[in-house]
Amino acid sequence: MSTVDRARRRFLTIALGAGGALLVGFREAAAAQFPEDFPTELLGDDLTALGPFIRIERDNRVVIGAPGCEVGQGVMTSLPMLIAEELGVDWRQVRVLQLPYGYAGDGAAGSDRYGPQGGDRPGRVDEDREDLRRAGATARALLVAAAAQEWQLDAAALRTEAGQVVAPDGRRLTYAALARSAAAQPAPAEPVPLKDPARYTIIGRPTRIADARELVTGRARFGSDAYRADALIAVVLRCPYRDGSLDGHDDAEARKVPGVREIVVLEPPPAGAPWDGHQAAGVAVLADTTWAALQGRARLGVTWKPGPWQEESSTALMAAAHAALDSGEGTLELRRDGDLERARRQALRLIEARYEMPFLAHAVDEPPGALVELKQDRALLIASLENPDEASAIVSRLTGLPRSAVEIRLTRAGGSYGRRLRNDFVAEAVLIAKAAGKPVKLVWTREDDLRHDGYRPLGVHQLAATLDRRARITGWSHRCAATPRNDGDPRLAGQPAWAGCLEADGFPAGLIEHVEKTFQPIAAGVRRGDFPGGAHSFSAFAEQCFVDEIAVATRQDAVKLRLGLLGEPRALPYGGAGGPVFDTGRMAHVLQTCATRLGWGVRRSDGRGLGIACHFTDGGYVAEGMDVSVEGDQLVIHRAICVADIGRMVNPLNTESQLSAAMLDGISCALDQVVTIRDGQVQERDFGDYRLLDGTQAPRQVEIVIVPSDAAPAPAYDAAITPAAPALANAIHAATTVRIRRLPLRPELMRML
Repeated sequence: MSTVDRARRRFLTIALGAGGALLVGFREAAAAQFPEDFPTELLGDDLTALGPFIRIERDNRVVIGAPGCEVGQGVMTSLPMLIAEELGVDWRQVRVLQLPYGYAGDGAAGSDRYGPQGGDRPGRVDEDREDLRRAGATARALLVAAAAQEWQLDAAALRTEAGQVVAPDGRRLTYAALARSAAAQPAPAEPVPLKDPARYTIIGRPTRIADARELVTGRARFGSDAYRADALIAVVLRCPYRDGSLDGHDDAEARKVPGVREIVVLEPPPAGAPWDGHQAAGVAVLADTTWAALQGRARLGVTWKPGPWQEESSTALMAAAHAALDSGEGTLELRRDGDLERARRQALRLIEARYEMPFLAHAVDEPPGALVELKQDRALLIASLENPDEASAIVSRLTGLPRSAVEIRLTRAGGSYGRRLRNDFVAEAVLIAKAAGKPVKLVWTREDDLRHDGYRPLGVHQLAATLDRRARITGWSHRCAATPRNDGDPRLAGQPAWAGCLEADGFPAGLIEHVEKTFQPIAAGVRRGDFPGGAHSFSAFAEQCFVDEIAVATRQDAVKLRLGLLGEPRALPYGGAGGPVFDTGRMAHVLQTCATRLGWGVRRSDGRGLGIACHFTDGGYVAEGMDVSVEGDQLVIHRAICVADIGRMVNPLNTESQLSAAMLDGISCALDQVVTIRDGQVQERDFGDYRLLDGTQAPRQVEIVIVPSDAAPAPAYDAAITPAAPALANAIHAATTVRIRRLPLRPELMRML
């Protein structure tokens, strides 16, 4: 039975499955290519047949399909929690299985059969996924209607509890007992009302992630675990130069390695091509085992034509950024409020500083890879993905198959941080499988990933502030020269050069009368990509360190200075990510709470320094504080505190984990991490070169404070990674009087001490 919500163009599907199980889900109205007998049952672990959102088993257990891409942000738990809440079951009854990617066809409300399946907006699940809640509520309504029919009672008099329908006199029927008659009920003509949040028993409760046991016992399946007995393992030796090409290769020695079966040459993409396909020329070695493929690759004799970026270096790019700021050439204006020149003329004091930001890699836990099988009329892709819609389009474009013939099985991914929003590894695997005529499992190594990533931009921020006789900030200039984020990125197509580096409405817009923001693009060959926090993670270090510099120079309290800028609680227009408004009251609250927890304002005599920073990132308000000391040549972080207001939470336990992980990752990025370009090539090879935070460097105490809020949810991770670097730098200054304006922090600190 089915009905359609014309506004959303989605069919509700209700069916009785094999063995008497009740099935409830949706199908896109425009998905004409999906026949009525398209697999719709949750058959154990058979993910290829997993279709609807809900299956109620005969023993009253509930299986819920998770439609999101799980890259570590918790959607495999939080999305099914939305369904379970409205369904009225005990979470302990629920088993969660990963749904595949479902292409719905062009013209539908989005192209995902199960609604949005990308992982790039993980924090907004209860806003974006009302359809999931509707599925749960509709299934509950059908079950209640079946019970009302059974008891000859008014459905309005019945309630549900832990997978049972309860009558006023205490009689109970399990969902399993009602499944057959529920499947025969007519679908509701109007949308079923959703629960009042005051009655929630699952949403908002700390909940262990659905696959926790599988993760800790090693049974969780990642993309790198995908296996087919007939698939060859492929590794690629890629051109290290952007827009470079293969000059020549000798594969005679590689072919002598036992187990090596084929050698495939990958032609370079067109110069300047968007990053929606493979990104480099290369030579692929296909073998029976990963070891044989790697040994074969090591024996390849290859020469490259470097292309136009062979002399590029981080040093030269940084120098070019400084030169651009000095000359003012190529300046693009983001924002101009008031009359900054007049503010300069009238100012009693002018404070200026420059801050340098290096390239950063994503350094995902699980390097990219993909298993691809191509047949004449269909294709199969199994991979750890964050953007399956783009992956589907890539497979279709490279094979000529319609997207409806592309099957994508999603797995848990070992992190993304924005890296998997690009599917260059999928394009590589498809090209290799086409050339080989066999199923292929493409494997990337850690070195492959570090050297062929899309990096957070490199650039310089120049900030200036004018102050009056009372040391109040009257004017603010933020000039940025950087490698733009929109180079070859389809996600930023048509957006200005500063997109992903600077936001016009970002701090301190709306807080100061005279504000100027400009951007100067610096041409570069190295690819740039999405990074946690987006433009905020690139700009907040400069902005929040500069506020501290002003406080120190004018002998003001850094927290009071920030609170003074925020002023009375009010909503300011905000056109960037996280808008449409910026609430100064919410920011002031997290800042004050963090300062109190940190012990701000208490005179110290123990050689330790306190630092604080706050930022509005994608709708989240976060303040972080650090308590540090320098002991010999060691930086010791005694405490790290994160206070966050990120709106409504589906799963507070997961939110707390996201906040702590993000703050630690922000510290890790700030302390030692840098991607170095020399002679057109990335120099870092593995974690020996690109250092991650370890247990000896991590804060000795981490505190997370989550502010209760009914506001729209925001992504916890992106919000919390942003203030970590400036909070740490400000604490280092308080402890040592050393002001660090260049990342990474640790080598700069050691140089200046």
